[in-house]
Amino acid sequence: MAHGWPGLAACCVLAAFAFGALGATVSSSAHGPATAASTQPIPAFKHIFVIVMENEDYAEVVGRDKAPYMSGLAKQYGIAANFYGIRHPSLPNYLALTGGDTFGITSDCMDCFVDAPNLVDQLEAGGKSWKAYMEDMPRACFIGDAAPLYRQKHNPFIYYDNVRTNSARCNKIVPFTQFAADAQANTLPDFVWITPNMCNDMHDCPVSTGDTWLKTWVPTILQSAAWKDNGALFITFDEGTGVAGCCGNAVGGRLATLVISPLGRPGFTSEGAYTHYSLLRTIEAAWKLPLLRQANCDCAPPMADFFTPPAAGLH
Repeated sequence: MAHGWPGLAACCVLAAFAFGALGATVSSSAHGPATAASTQPIPAFKHIFVIVMENEDYAEVVGRDKAPYMSGLAKQYGIAANFYGIRHPSLPNYLALTGGDTFGITSDCMDCFVDAPNLVDQLEAGGKSWKAYMEDMPRACFIGDAAPLYRQKHNPFIYYDNVRTNSARCNKIVPFTQFAADAQANTLPDFVWITPNMCNDMHDCPVSTGDTWLKTWVPTILQSAAWKDNGALFITFDEGTGVAGCCGNAVGGRLATLVISPLGRPGFTSEGAYTHYSLLRTIEAAWKLPLLRQANCDCAPPMADFFTPPAAGLH
């Protein structure tokens, strides 16, 4: 069944009001006064990587002994201190990241397929290659769950009708086992999405397990020619355990979101109010793609401050 989406205009009026109440500029606790994120350009990354973890609040990850690797990445690269999930449970957040909306979906439904433009449409129209790597997915274009470690709800691409029913597209949703081979062969696509399995994403296993998984695989990304050549890696979570939110359209909890790029400001902490729609908009802005639904809203500024050189005299 298909789902509609709420009127964007109403969303943006409410969200822009909320965002204005929080402050329209993006600042850094490490680098002093900030410029408005929306006025700064996003670099035209050669490759973009996205890894989505599961169900942990910011405070459970950053600076904690159980997540030393993520905490180290946050200190070395960049972290968003006020990044929020859209709502609960998982699936709406994954759709927000790839479609710019929750499409009225409020559960981890299995057959709530969506007939709507999405990130895949944009990537292909913009001449960008893509692939989604799903850990413990039995085979490419698999539909359904595969117990105990693979869950469809963490694979947003399979929900879009024009991806699932198009074999050429659907076969780009592949098991994670293909990632190492593609990295070694230097054949990674322009856009790489990675979903760890239900244990390694911290959903069913401790934070330390997911941190160890990241320590195993993130170096493969950072050592790749794709990342070194003006690439960007975003590591985020789908939702937290609370209802903290911002921007009028996000009540999914405060999330640890890392921005790791050779083009980024090292050791940077952004205090800007961001959501999954902001991350989608950042990808779209980097590659000059049309903005999808709620990414096309002042309430979802691009994460440009991570790539803005500090003002003269600031360190």
